[in-house]
Amino acid sequence: MVAVAEVFLGALLRFLLDRLLTPLNFLADGVGKKLKKWSEMLSSIELVLRDAEKKQLTSSAVELWLDDLKDLAYDIEDILDKFYTEMLRRKLDEQRGATTSKVRSLIPRFEVHFNINFEIKEITNRLQAISERKDKLGLSLDGIGSSSTKPWPRPPSSCVLNGVPVVGRDSDKVKIVELLSRNYEPNAINFQVVAIVGMPGVGKTTLAQFVFNEDDVLKQFDLKAWVSVSDEFDVVRVTKAILESVMSERCDLEEFSNIQNNLSKALAGKKFLIVLDDVWNTCDYNLWTMLQSPFCVGALGSKIIVTTRDAEVPRMMRSTEVHNLSGISNGDCWKVFVQHAFFNIEKSSRPTKYELLQEKILAKCCGLPLAARTLGGLLGCKEINEWEEILNNKLWFLSDKSGILPVLKISYHYLPSTLKRCFAYCSILPNDYEFGETQLILLWMAEDLIQKPEENKQLEDVGREYFQELVSRSLFQKSSKQDSRYVMHHLISDLAQRVSGETCLRLEDILDGRWSPKTRHLSYTAGKYDGVKRFEGFAKAKVLRTFLPLSISQDPFNYLTCRVTFELLPKLQYLRVLSLNGYRLIKLPNSIGELKFLRYLDLSHTEITSLPRSISTLCNLQTLILENCYSLKALPANMKNLINLRHLNNSNTPSLQGMPAQLGQLTNLKTLHNFVVSKGSESSIREVEPLLHLQGTLRLSRLQNVNDIEDVKRADLISKVGLDVLLLEWNGLGEKESDVLDMLQPHRKLKVLSIKGYGGLEFSKWIGHPLLSSLTTVCLEGCNYCCLLPSLGQLPSLKKLSIKRLYAVEVVGLEFYGTPRLPFPLLEILEFEDMKHWREWFPYEQDQDQGIRVFPCLKMLSISKCPKLEGRLPENLDSLSKLVIRGCEQLVISISDYKQLQKLDIDDCKRVVHIKVQLELLEALQLSSIAEFKLQIKDFMGGLPKLNDLVISGCDELTSLWQNEDKLLHDLISLHCLVIGDNPHPHLVQNLVSLQELHIYDCPSLISFQEFLLPPFVKEIKIERCSSLVYFARCRIPPNLRRMDIMLCENLKSLLEEEKVKGSSSSPSPYLVKEEESCLEYLSIEDCPLLTSLSFEDHLPRKLKHLRISDCEQLETITNRFKHNTCLEEIKISRCTNLKCLPEGLCYLTNLQELGIYDCASLVSFPEGGLPQSAAYLREIDISYCNKLEALPKGIHDLNSLQILSISCCEGFTPFLEDGFPPNLIQLTIYNLKSCKAFLDLGLHRLTSLRELEIRSKDPDVLFFPPEKEMVQIRY
Repeated sequence: MVAVAEVFLGALLRFLLDRLLTPLNFLADGVGKKLKKWSEMLSSIELVLRDAEKKQLTSSAVELWLDDLKDLAYDIEDILDKFYTEMLRRKLDEQRGATTSKVRSLIPRFEVHFNINFEIKEITNRLQAISERKDKLGLSLDGIGSSSTKPWPRPPSSCVLNGVPVVGRDSDKVKIVELLSRNYEPNAINFQVVAIVGMPGVGKTTLAQFVFNEDDVLKQFDLKAWVSVSDEFDVVRVTKAILESVMSERCDLEEFSNIQNNLSKALAGKKFLIVLDDVWNTCDYNLWTMLQSPFCVGALGSKIIVTTRDAEVPRMMRSTEVHNLSGISNGDCWKVFVQHAFFNIEKSSRPTKYELLQEKILAKCCGLPLAARTLGGLLGCKEINEWEEILNNKLWFLSDKSGILPVLKISYHYLPSTLKRCFAYCSILPNDYEFGETQLILLWMAEDLIQKPEENKQLEDVGREYFQELVSRSLFQKSSKQDSRYVMHHLISDLAQRVSGETCLRLEDILDGRWSPKTRHLSYTAGKYDGVKRFEGFAKAKVLRTFLPLSISQDPFNYLTCRVTFELLPKLQYLRVLSLNGYRLIKLPNSIGELKFLRYLDLSHTEITSLPRSISTLCNLQTLILENCYSLKALPANMKNLINLRHLNNSNTPSLQGMPAQLGQLTNLKTLHNFVVSKGSESSIREVEPLLHLQGTLRLSRLQNVNDIEDVKRADLISKVGLDVLLLEWNGLGEKESDVLDMLQPHRKLKVLSIKGYGGLEFSKWIGHPLLSSLTTVCLEGCNYCCLLPSLGQLPSLKKLSIKRLYAVEVVGLEFYGTPRLPFPLLEILEFEDMKHWREWFPYEQDQDQGIRVFPCLKMLSISKCPKLEGRLPENLDSLSKLVIRGCEQLVISISDYKQLQKLDIDDCKRVVHIKVQLELLEALQLSSIAEFKLQIKDFMGGLPKLNDLVISGCDELTSLWQNEDKLLHDLISLHCLVIGDNPHPHLVQNLVSLQELHIYDCPSLISFQEFLLPPFVKEIKIERCSSLVYFARCRIPPNLRRMDIMLCENLKSLLEEEKVKGSSSSPSPYLVKEEESCLEYLSIEDCPLLTSLSFEDHLPRKLKHLRISDCEQLETITNRFKHNTCLEEIKISRCTNLKCLPEGLCYLTNLQELGIYDCASLVSFPEGGLPQSAAYLREIDISYCNKLEALPKGIHDLNSLQILSISCCEGFTPFLEDGFPPNLIQLTIYNLKSCKAFLDLGLHRLTSLRELEIRSKDPDVLFFPPEKEMVQIRY
């Protein structure tokens, strides 16, 4: 990329110079002098970097010089790391008690021991050569003599649209216009700021132009002005530009005060609209205060639109409204592309094949209008045969004048140098990879990318500032799936790759084994089976610092050849980051201790039982992650030697028996997820005492093993003020458990407390003490001997309370509330679960006259599996929105005065009563297994206008009331989903005109839907365990139905009544529609033993995409032919033992993606026509346990799209034709075939894409592969 070398070098050289100042007293004098010379030469080189940055635009020699300098800087850093590591080792030896003289006598001279002299000499010579080349290239100090300091000026924006219609922004325009029209209450200022925030290229300026030129907007304002602010916020220039725009004339004033006075006069009493386009965070609050001074004289209702990529800008400007702008849809993105690719070209004159590339083009655009515009402009001037080559090679973003990269480059260029290195490092993250803040900060720390902090700050604090700055600049975006995760937009990721060059690479991007020996950081997407073939090029990666497999999928279990861990990794002596996360490893080599520079080691989700002893020698290690290592039993005995360890994540390690001795010596520890107390004295809980910097979450587990109460006191949790979450766990009965809990009192700022398995008779008083003023969440679980709950009502900030499996509690009384005037003032969620002996809940005596009510903020109340609980629930829960009562057989439930209730779930309870019900807000209602339902159905059901989901089962009184009051169902005007079970009157559903989803189960009176209409808009129906159902409907399925699931209906014979289908003079079917009008897309039938046919006459519904039929033993035919079912994507038929053949016309299913036939014992052959010859989407074929089937369908060898082929236990199978296997298979399974060996003679060696191969055979001449007890990995 143009002008990026300075990225690494500015920050990297400064880091090296600081490192060179570190005293290294053990070095020989000659080495120290050489290091001083390095410092001098690096300092002189640092001064010319800015000039080199600019000159590389036009000089390839300067560009090469910068590249060589960058490589040399990394090598210098590696040498200094060796010095620093040796210093740490000597410091550790001294701490062990050895005297200085003994250490020096035992250790050879450092430079000889490390064979360092040669490396020092080589570095010195290279540095000297680099310095001499600097002089020859004529580089100036600090850019002296340069004509410009801004290599990529962004062209100013204009309020005028470019004449091309704006696409995809109508709703955004309406929103902004509405914000501009909104009237606000008068305050100290007469104008409001409306901010449009979004990433580069998303169309912020275009939207502002769209709004600025809207007729409705023109009418609202007396004056309008547009100013392009850009990266440098010059308050004089911006003020002058506003004045010129308002006055429509040039301003020759130079004095800032005069400009402001003239602008004040122009705006006085006028309602104005000013657009400040592309404001950066270079505008601080003081500058903004200066700029806005003249705005205050304008008329009430004046507005300022600000467009920015930085979320901090609107906060700084005190914006009243923020509109976060996201990308446009694929359809709109395609329209933008076509606009610019075929500008002024009639559709009839356009190339015929361009639409075939639509998917690739949209993938490049990523919803960004600027990307679509740029790509359209590039491809529009190329021949159609060049398009695919350009798209595949990403040539479109390489041009500096393309329009999209300049926007991103400017955003990148003005990052602080430290942030530039951190951002460039992110190029190793795959597209769409979701990463966490802490995860990335720890990686940055390991790579020394975070600047040394000032006093009272930690590296992690600085890292958080870096991260949030990148979020603020829209370079990181919050994931739409998880709030705690982030993603990089594809274009941002491309930019990161571009600026990092060969320094950071992803394994997938290395083509034809072209490894660069300069690569320092490498990641790859972990495969299911990663064999040695995949890592062949690592022999060239001698200076690699990062080995980082990342997983996009949620499945963490992958396999890695042992040759990587035992042979490859020990050779990568400069590794700082090593992750084996998700690989099913059971052992690590002891040679891992040779990776002396290692700072980050992630072994999460592996199956290791122990760690090599040599790990204790990794004195640089900062982060050790062992999360979800379920088999891990022990940590290395000498972990105390890891003097730089800051983060130990051993959460979810249930087999861990204890902690290593003297863990308290690791005083740099900031996170320790789980301290396991062992039975012996080696890992006493007192080791927590020196860990003063612990932050985040601390779990103390196996507390039953505490031997000495004094040890617990010494742990001194009350001093660990950085802890937010404290989890206390007992896994059995111990001694003096009450005393142990008393001594575990945390500091006052704790936010979350969980106590599980505690065996004392009562809780400690500190648990409910009001001094724990920050406590928001409390969980008490499995404390089986405590009879009384603590006074949790005294906790002033408590929002969530969960109480589970407290079997000794019989009464929840006044002690639960405590003595405050208003107990539980902020509690929002209250859960009781599995309280076997809980009988009574005494209400709190409320003073209604003084407005004192218990639980004033409670939003959710859940009580489940409390079989002895009697009485009634608390009343007057004015904020309650969700009520769940399940498995409380003795409880009488009154639902009176819950005015905000939105969700109500009552199951297996004695009685439901009410007095005055106001349930206008109720959206979801589930009533199941209620013995008595004592309420007026007219009052109850008639007051649910917003009800969306309704589940009724096992409520005899309620269903009989329904029969008498069926007209009340008309009032459920919003009901979309209904589940009814054990109901003798299923026909009542026909009155629910808004219903879209219907689930009926255990209704023996249901014979078919012939007698009554389904609601007209039902899209999904599920019928389960309806023993009298014989057929679904007459003649046709309902026209709007999209999905149908029928299961466990033992008397179902056909979906449609066959006699009626063949012709009947009776009244016409209510579902009699043309077959092509049917919307059915998904059909699944399971466990219907009498089903003989689907009876769709000669074909299935035309729009059907998914067909699944299983365990229908009498099924003889599915349909006559598939000819009209070209939409079918999936066919799965299993355990239909009477099915003899598949329908004709399989060859017409051009959209088929998956074909699976399992355990169909009577199936003899596939249809004569075979598979479709133009099947571009067929990915998977699985044929299993079809003993009479003789061969696979014709044409299978021609399926270039087929990736997965599995043939199992088909004893009648003969091999493929001589044409062999489909060529692009990635997974092949051949299992117990009669002629298995013949299959293997068909050219396995030609399957160059094969990743997974499994062979099992009864044939004695065929070897099992993989072997029975070993997993073999293949990766070509």
